[in-house]
Amino acid sequence: MRIFGKAGYGITLFALAACSPIQIGSRTLDFGGGGGGAQTFPTQTTMPIQPTSAAQRFGRGPVQVSLLLPLSGEPGLASVGQALANASRLAIAFIEANPNIAENITITLRDTGATVQGATAAASAAASEGARLILGPLRADQVTAVGAVARSSGIPVIGFSNNPTAAGPGVYLLSVLPDMEMKRSLNWIKTQGRRGIAGIFPATDFGQAQEAAFRQQAAIASFAPSAVYTFSSSGEAQQIVNQALPQIQNGMIDTIFIPDRATAPSFGVLLAQAGVKPGAVQIVGSADWEGDPAIANAPQLAGAIYPAVDPAGMAAIGADYQRQFGGAPHALATIAYTATILANVNTLSMANPPYNPALMSSATGFNGRDGAFRFLVNGRAEYALVLKRIAPGGAQVLEGAKL
Repeated sequence: MRIFGKAGYGITLFALAACSPIQIGSRTLDFGGGGGGAQTFPTQTTMPIQPTSAAQRFGRGPVQVSLLLPLSGEPGLASVGQALANASRLAIAFIEANPNIAENITITLRDTGATVQGATAAASAAASEGARLILGPLRADQVTAVGAVARSSGIPVIGFSNNPTAAGPGVYLLSVLPDMEMKRSLNWIKTQGRRGIAGIFPATDFGQAQEAAFRQQAAIASFAPSAVYTFSSSGEAQQIVNQALPQIQNGMIDTIFIPDRATAPSFGVLLAQAGVKPGAVQIVGSADWEGDPAIANAPQLAGAIYPAVDPAGMAAIGADYQRQFGGAPHALATIAYTATILANVNTLSMANPPYNPALMSSATGFNGRDGAFRFLVNGRAEYALVLKRIAPGGAQVLEGAKL
């Protein structure tokens, strides 16, 4: 376990719209009339995508776009990949069913499996077939591998990992990243007059990315964290609480960031057992908390806040997804849906060259199913996020979407 004393090192975008068209600046992704009502799709696009090593194609446009996802291998990862593939097909069906939207792209779906080697092979196949853009894959190590292949071929990538280390010039991450989460939460904490912030992070690669974002965004917001703790096992949680308790009692710590979903309930229990009264310390989570029943049902986390994407986007596609694929969409389905619509946008797909960096990183940004976002030149995305509060009966939106 590492503990750091006072130190500090770190984004609220545009208003969201839930109806059609939704626009930031000159960029419009047309999602039609809300997306949640009854919509008729062509029969040939309603079958779920089945995991297979063979490439599958859907869409009828001239621009070739490759979608790389894990459809085999680790069952949990493959099920997420399947859901994202289905969401992409749903987006293509939406494009085809709307006469006001040009059909600019054809999607080629390839299975990466769960390995870096599989991702590299899929990216190489995409490059050899003339792909002008690659969407996916999911894991950071696979996105990095795909980026290396794509960069050598001059193909931009829109990856789905939320680990910022996978981003880079020409490799864009269409995910909510720790920097964005920390900035959104810290700015709200500042408006509440709280100053004594601390953070608790797992000693994993992603935990280190969260810690770095916490330090950087704290410094930008003029905070000096009272303490930063890291842990390698759950057995160290009690020691962390014991060491933080004196600073909590004397008011030096009034806010604790606990972004790790798996251990947040345990820290909540330990703080309560240590005599920390509800409201004495503001607990702050991460977007990873969204939809977790253990988080929602932990009484010790009542009143905790966390950043999240606007829920309107998932609500908009949920009924269509259920109808087409017989189940509820995965929480990441909106990412693949947005990526597909984004790839089809006229100003990107029909540009010369298509998807060039100046267009992709335009400051005006875009608006997708998860709300307003923009890509930076370093490949990272900035999202407008809502803040939610844990309450009896489920999390409630505390504050609307901001950068």
